[in-house]
Amino acid sequence: MQFQTLKRAGVTCALALSLTTAGCANMSDTDRRVGTGIGIGAVTGALVTGGDIGGAAVGAALGGAGGWLYDREKKKHYYYDSRGRRVYR
Repeated sequence: MQFQTLKRAGVTCALALSLTTAGCANMSDTDRRVGTGIGIGAVTGALVTGGDIGGAAVGAALGGAGGWLYDREKKKHYYYDSRGRRVYR
């Protein structure tokens, strides 16, 4: 009985992951970095505060700001060549 429940949970998680990654296909680099920061921040905030919703919200806000700052710093280190390709310094 427990194995069947675990199997269903695994299939559900795999489906959710595939739908989530497919939804990110059209996002820009900035959107992906900020979204990743929000997700990681929300989970971390919830874990630190023991599942408190306020902690998750604060973590999401801080994670989003961190993702935006990381994106801004990352964009300082690349430029586009004459063919329009991104080149990192």
